[in-house]
Amino acid sequence: MSWLRHRLGRAIVLAYAAALLLPGPGLWLRRPHALALGDPGDLPLPTAQLLLSLVLFSAGLQVPVRALGALLRRPTALLAGLVLHLAIPLLAIPAVAFLLHQTPDADGGSGLITAMILIVAMPVAAGATVWTGKGDGGDQPTMVGLVLVSTLLSPLTIPLLISTLQPLLSGEYAHVFTRAGHPTHGGFALVGVVLPCATGILFRLALPEPWLTRALGVVGPCALAGSLLLTYVNASGALGTFLARPRPLLLAAALTVATLVCLLSFALGHGAARLLRLEAPAASSLTLACGMNNSSASAVLLTTTLPDKPHLLLPVLAYGLLQKTAASRVVRQR
Repeated sequence: MSWLRHRLGRAIVLAYAAALLLPGPGLWLRRPHALALGDPGDLPLPTAQLLLSLVLFSAGLQVPVRALGALLRRPTALLAGLVLHLAIPLLAIPAVAFLLHQTPDADGGSGLITAMILIVAMPVAAGATVWTGKGDGGDQPTMVGLVLVSTLLSPLTIPLLISTLQPLLSGEYAHVFTRAGHPTHGGFALVGVVLPCATGILFRLALPEPWLTRALGVVGPCALAGSLLLTYVNASGALGTFLARPRPLLLAAALTVATLVCLLSFALGHGAARLLRLEAPAASSLTLACGMNNSSASAVLLTTTLPDKPHLLLPVLAYGLLQKTAASRVVRQR
């Protein structure tokens, strides 16, 4: 597992390459499946949501809850991170929407804006704790606190941000979140994000130390493999469609928009850390928290909300790669 963690970037690139060259299995896993139970009926098995739940359960299981007490004595970075988590989408998305509305696209780039809204509305990525855990990369309790609190607040913050930014959309996307109803109004965040993460935290608190060590030894590698499989499944939907119907302009636009939002998010986090004069570890954690959103949850929610538009996963995949590259640079600079 340690060997794979140190080569996680390459493994993700290989998952993308596999989705491009062999998308068939990923497309099959994306389709709805059910387990036949006889008289009671069939049990639905949404592959992407189950893989996301496994990853988040593992993240909760690894949260050092007792180490969070220090945050109560120095909550500046935590409070700043939560405020920026809400403020950055309200700054970045309107700027991107203004630029896209100047293009000749019929709906003013509303498809790309929809995808970016679903990215920036998500809680801080649990994977951010991996970067702060690398040596002196950052303040681990602050990072864990930001992941945990943003996740627990997501049933409130996700619908709030979506409803606030929805007026920027036009065309067929203008009312897509209204039609989607349940997935974007807290239900997905509560069941798909908070519940598995909270379950992992409760298991960590309840299990004796020897059992917890064994559980981490099993769940950790399974979650890492599940994360790579989820990346492959999501990428298959976007890249498989792109390979069947190449759209170079869409790809270029998705890369440009994802790069702009990612750089702006990291820059605002870095600027806020300097303004608050935080110590270097806390500043790194704040910067990472501002730029790293749970792109896996974004992809699952996008698939749930707009199953007929897999090409909108392109900016989500691009953002996922870009935020990991930027996080690596932040840690190296630290």
